[in-house]
Amino acid sequence: MSNKRVDLLVGAQWGDEGKGKVVDILGSNVDVFVRYQGGANAGHTVVVDGQKVVFHLLPSGMLYPGKLCVLGNGLVIDPEQFLSEISGLLENGQDRARLAVSPHAHVVMPYHKMLDKLQEEARGKGRKIGTTGRGIGPCYVDKYSRSGLRVQDLLNADILRDRLIYILEEKNQLFTKLYNQKPLAFDEIYEPARKWGEALKPYVDDTRKLLREAVDKGQHILLEGAQAALLDIDHGTYPYVTSSSTSASGAYTGTGLSPHDLTRVISVVKAYTTRVGEGPFPTEDFGEDGEKLRHNGGEFGATTGRPRRCGWLDFVALKYATELNGADTIALTKLDVLTGMGDIKICVAYELDGNKFETWPTDTGILNDVKPVYETLPGWNEDITNCKNFDELPINAQNYVKYIEQKLNVPVGLIGVGADRNQTINRGI
Repeated sequence: MSNKRVDLLVGAQWGDEGKGKVVDILGSNVDVFVRYQGGANAGHTVVVDGQKVVFHLLPSGMLYPGKLCVLGNGLVIDPEQFLSEISGLLENGQDRARLAVSPHAHVVMPYHKMLDKLQEEARGKGRKIGTTGRGIGPCYVDKYSRSGLRVQDLLNADILRDRLIYILEEKNQLFTKLYNQKPLAFDEIYEPARKWGEALKPYVDDTRKLLREAVDKGQHILLEGAQAALLDIDHGTYPYVTSSSTSASGAYTGTGLSPHDLTRVISVVKAYTTRVGEGPFPTEDFGEDGEKLRHNGGEFGATTGRPRRCGWLDFVALKYATELNGADTIALTKLDVLTGMGDIKICVAYELDGNKFETWPTDTGILNDVKPVYETLPGWNEDITNCKNFDELPINAQNYVKYIEQKLNVPVGLIGVGADRNQTINRGI
């Protein structure tokens, strides 16, 4: 029987928690890196030796030589973005890992991106959901309506032609009759897709089998989630969510691994809270503190460049995400951003119509109306970016970390005190 080690890393808030950096920190001890859901709407920023690298589709482990990186069947893959990222790595001499792509992953086509933008515009003011316009939602819609294209379809020109003829007949009905757009010409879609298939072919492999073999050999596998629990299609702040299962359970359907294979869940928590796009955000700060968090934390989307909404840590939401993911340990990121903020607010409950409650509501629509109930902890002014162990942190920073552990009843195994890989306090993660 193998000594299996399969770690699952998930975000505990609304995304942008710094998962890419945590994956990169853990990477030297990992054999296989896996992305299992989402698409090019997920930006992962990694800083190595002062050089920033942003991945949208590729696993963060691509910077490590001799590793296996996997794009699982649960992804929706934009071929243009994929090939662009591969090309960038080749040009910079950073194509260090072996890459395997599932033939069962669905493909984001140009018409998905067009529909994404048209549908968002059609929603009108007050109904927009804040999509990135990358075609993710429409691609997942086609997946579940069984009218999508998978990577394996791009590898066979005849199958691609037959399927695309049928698909474009339907899509052009939407474009012309519903959105008053010109129909798409077949050759303008088919020829690029055929060439994408040729370029993708060297990377396509039976990823489920590769992962099964890695488990059986006792290799260390790291499943790298995109977005975060509060954006989960089932369990998030619907409809202001992404289009895939971003919580821990999505890792199984997105890879072909079984629940028995998983050994640990690492929950990534930012030391404050951010959100991109529309949707409720009870602890959002619209004043000076929110702007200071945005400026100090460099809170601008890795994929879109949009400024992120910023606010204080929300334990009602965090407790919910911790339970949902079954977190075993916490990777706390961006603690350094709170330096110099003065007193630090922490949301411990919500209040609505005079009633206070500490549990996540089933009707997330009321989150627009709740008022956060705050506790306050004293902050610190000392620079912590060079701290190498927990005892070097200012006492108030230590107390903040201990407070998080006490509230969530989960140990903090890693603390980020700066953007670089080396600016990390590892407490045994």
